[in-house]
Amino acid sequence: MFFAQYYLDCLSQASYLVADEATGRAVVIDPRRDVDEYVADAEAHGFTVEAVINTHFHADFLAGHLELAARTGAWIGYGSRAVTEYPIRKLADGERITLGDVTLEIMETPGHTPESISVLVFEHSADPVPYGVLTGDALFIGDVGRPDLLASVGTTAEELGRMLHHSVQHKLMGLPDEVRVFPAHGAGSSCGKNLSTERQSTIGAQRATNYACTPMSEEDFVAIVTAGQSAAPGYFGHDAALNRQDRGLFDAAAAHRPLTTEEFAARLDAGAVVVDARGPQEFAAGHLRGAVNVPADGRFAEQAGAVLAPEADLLVVAPDGREGEIVTRLARIGFDRTAGHLADPEAALPALADRLTPAARLTVEQLRGALADEHPPLVLDVRTCGERAEGAVEGSVHIPLNELPGRLGEIPADRPLVVHCAGGHRSSIAASLLRHHGRGEVADLLGGYAAWDAAG
Repeated sequence: MFFAQYYLDCLSQASYLVADEATGRAVVIDPRRDVDEYVADAEAHGFTVEAVINTHFHADFLAGHLELAARTGAWIGYGSRAVTEYPIRKLADGERITLGDVTLEIMETPGHTPESISVLVFEHSADPVPYGVLTGDALFIGDVGRPDLLASVGTTAEELGRMLHHSVQHKLMGLPDEVRVFPAHGAGSSCGKNLSTERQSTIGAQRATNYACTPMSEEDFVAIVTAGQSAAPGYFGHDAALNRQDRGLFDAAAAHRPLTTEEFAARLDAGAVVVDARGPQEFAAGHLRGAVNVPADGRFAEQAGAVLAPEADLLVVAPDGREGEIVTRLARIGFDRTAGHLADPEAALPALADRLTPAARLTVEQLRGALADEHPPLVLDVRTCGERAEGAVEGSVHIPLNELPGRLGEIPADRPLVVHCAGGHRSSIAASLLRHHGRGEVADLLGGYAAWDAAG
């Protein structure tokens, strides 16, 4: 048996290629949208990708089922409750897919979404115990999938929570201890609240250590798995809908469009939004007025999806040589309206000098002095609720970054603003978003709350 996990750090997302080496028949599970790696690996091993299976309608990324089916001719599979605009094979609970001696078995595990499935992998069809189980977003390492995301429109969080209780506590925990667990996400994903950095585990380990796998009533389970969930990024609903639709395919070559300074300026004047993927310090030194700063060195796709609108035409300013990467990472969350990127920003930006502006960044001492002034700024904390609970700047207003686009109206317009996060990354995003929406006096705190706390 050939078994490979592909892990995307930016989205904490895992996908899988399973094949029978004797027959060369293969299946890809939960692929991302840029599918070259799966196709290349299959070709290198002489495999034929016959099927692509999604464990559920993903909300945090746009799956690559259509791209992979177009490249390989594979059929697309979902759980029996799935309804799509494109042809699919509906997979029933207990159904077996034979690749040769290697065999997959479908296990319906609804709860994160109604149509969720897990996939049991048998190295040999007659094995009494599976090699492993691909749990999608039903069971994570250290957590379970949250039942309250926008992917579950039409079913309440309580209804899904009860489904998840049965799926986790009875079906998945009914598997033998030695079965390996391979989830669709790891630490950092907004699909859960307590995900581990480990990328695989066992049923036995989860039975012993995962809070949600401890035997409990439906009521207690629903209460514990829905409590303390942070707000999901705004793009989740967009992606959950797109994953059901017969949408356009991602073409990396066509998406990477370098623009001259004149072309870039013309599109900017036509209303396109600039997403500047340089680091906060470089952005602060000089950026195009109105640009939104989402640094590439971080959770770029998720954060871009949190603060940008999917229907906006986007112009990319990227760190040197990373334009294609940025466009691909936007496409992974279904942001396809990329009008182009600025070719050679280091040389081009000086030619747009009349459109450039710096961004204010304050040190802890400067903020302390400003707060002692007769007309102090309002301090805006964009960390998560969990981070906020560990300590806060006295008198600050708390709006997590994921919630900020929908809560801009709550921020007083008659005071200067100083934005902070934990270390200075998210605060640059938030401050640039506020300026993009017309707020004038906005600065962010260098070093974030960590620097503030360290200074006493």
